[in-house]
Amino acid sequence: VNGNKGGKVKQQQNDSDAFMRLPDAEIVGCISDIGVPFGLDDLQKPNPQQIQKVFEWFAEILINATRETVEPAMRAAAEDVCGDYVEVVPADTRNLMGFYVALRRLLVECGITDFSFSDLLKPTHDRLVKIFSYIINFVRFRESQTATIDEHFNKSETTKARIETLYLENQDMETRLDEMRRERKSMDVLAKEKTKRNDELKARLLELKKGQERIAERLEKVKNEKGRLTGQLEEKTEKCIGVRQESEKLRPYVLQSPAALQSSLTELSDNLSKDRSRIDGLEKRSRALQTSADTFGVVLNDVNSSIKVLEEVSTELQKEDEEKLKASKRKDALSERTNNVREVERHEAMLQRQLKRWLDRTEQVRNNHKEKADGAKVKMEELRSVHRGLTEERSEKGKEMERRRVRIEQTEKKMADLKENIEMEIHAAHDEYLKMDSHIKLYITEMEQSM
Repeated sequence: VNGNKGGKVKQQQNDSDAFMRLPDAEIVGCISDIGVPFGLDDLQKPNPQQIQKVFEWFAEILINATRETVEPAMRAAAEDVCGDYVEVVPADTRNLMGFYVALRRLLVECGITDFSFSDLLKPTHDRLVKIFSYIINFVRFRESQTATIDEHFNKSETTKARIETLYLENQDMETRLDEMRRERKSMDVLAKEKTKRNDELKARLLELKKGQERIAERLEKVKNEKGRLTGQLEEKTEKCIGVRQESEKLRPYVLQSPAALQSSLTELSDNLSKDRSRIDGLEKRSRALQTSADTFGVVLNDVNSSIKVLEEVSTELQKEDEEKLKASKRKDALSERTNNVREVERHEAMLQRQLKRWLDRTEQVRNNHKEKADGAKVKMEELRSVHRGLTEERSEKGKEMERRRVRIEQTEKKMADLKENIEMEIHAAHDEYLKMDSHIKLYITEMEQSM
């Protein structure tokens, strides 16, 4: 079974080769048209260098690949593999190997799947006719489909350029988004620090306000106490002055009576002692009040410094509010940029969908082309079957014509032999006639002589 399948595949391959095969003169003409001097002798007795040159011309025309174009890549590969021993593999050999790989890919697209290195180094007439026939038919098909190929190529290039543009824009947007995220993170950190500092300042401000209220209450009490004590001191001083004036007025009357004077003096001494004690108490109270007033002055200075600190805190809070306002503005800008990024992503998704649709259309066109190619292949198979039938019919008619030709040749040969025999008989009869004529003439002459 496998042998039968292999035979059928080989038979189909031979039929395909026979269908694609071109005459030698046409192959030579096509190769000469591309600018390479090439004759029938060059095809029938191929020279490897010249054949390599022809292959190189075809590869340069179709895929823009020559030994010079693959030389940098092959040299880099040799440097990676061999290191400092690059010259172990000669440059011509490695360039020929790289060119062979590119040429093999081209020939696979043309339909030659069994191309080998020996076709470059030891080419034969039959292989060259097959390979050149497939390449020339591929070039003709490509030229017939140039408009469609250029259209799809231009579409793919436009799509590729648009994809690259969108990719670059996406990269730019991602960079900007990363930068905005970093700025947002730094702003969040600063905002957290500002919020923490604001909370600390608020707590300190509340403590200072409470201390200020306590100090204000205490200062109010001290002021009230100071006013009361000052009023008492003024009252006592006025009383003391009044007593002294009354004492001066009563002095003359006191001198007249020693006992009364003594009693008055004792009374006045007592009053004086009491007044002195009261004055000392008032002076102590005044000094205490002065000390309290100085203390209140210091406290007032502390309160003033606290007020200044509160003003600074208020300024800092105002700045903090401004920073919050700026942060809100930046947050709005960030949200706007985020919306822009989302818009760009949406636009990118839309373009991706468009690209997918174009790819689907391309795939559909490719499928249609494949279906047409399959249809053409079916028609080709039908034509091949018709060709095989015609070939078989032609071979049968050829055999019949050969048999008829042999019969005709045999008949002609028989006729020629018969004609030769008849001519020989005619010559023999003519000779006999001449002999008989000479005999008759001789006989007549003898008869005349005898008469």
